[in-house]
Amino acid sequence: MKEQLRKAMHRHQIIHMMYLAKSGAITKRRVKIIHIQGDSFTAFCFTRLAKRTFHINNVLALLPILQRESEVI
Repeated sequence: MKEQLRKAMHRHQIIHMMYLAKSGAITKRRVKIIHIQGDSFTAFCFTRLAKRTFHINNVLALLPILQRESEVI
């Protein structure tokens, strides 16, 4: 999981993330990773519109958001 996060950070990708919150609830977040340090990472969370710190062990799934250029006919 850490390697996937590192790749997304270096590529400046926005990712969809399934995350296990402290309360035990599973949340879906759209984030852009800013910094990875040890067992946690800082990211801008588009759900909360703020910088947040997440624990890597609580990340359940990651999916990069791929942006396609629209084709004009």
